[in-house]
Amino acid sequence: MSAPAATAPPPPGTLRLSLADEAATAALATRLAGALEPGTVVWLSGGLGVGKTSFVRELLRSLGHTGRVRSPTFTLLEPYTLPRFPVYHFDFYRFSSAQEWRDAGFDEYFRGDGACLVEWPEMAGPGLPAPDLHLRLGFADEVPGSVRRVADLEARGDAGRRCLTAAAAAS
Repeated sequence: MSAPAATAPPPPGTLRLSLADEAATAALATRLAGALEPGTVVWLSGGLGVGKTSFVRELLRSLGHTGRVRSPTFTLLEPYTLPRFPVYHFDFYRFSSAQEWRDAGFDEYFRGDGACLVEWPEMAGPGLPAPDLHLRLGFADEVPGSVRRVADLEARGDAGRRCLTAAAAAS
């Protein structure tokens, strides 16, 4: 009888969470909201329909937003003035080149006093400021037809590590 295969520990600064349902995804968003601070940049990656905008919606509610949360798919940016600090929600899905990022003039938001949440960061190209936290959402593949999600988080820098610690508390 052979010993079970050892699984490698995740690299430092990373975390994988299984999100059993919408409530688990909302709990993760709430935990991360508590760790956000002015200047934090969060990238949100994943295919269509994995819940990036739903995640942002819950995060904004946790930060005190009571109004409607719109997807910025067509507007590219939805700003929110919140009690603690502003939050800027970007969606670059419709970008077709890095030049569009440069032409849009959004770089000023990334040097300001708010947190930036970026859906589809890979579409903006190399000029987009690096994230403090990169959140990748996907569907769990172990159960056909499952709606369970998996969240892979990668922290970069102190702000990202604080977010990672908060996310780990949600698991």
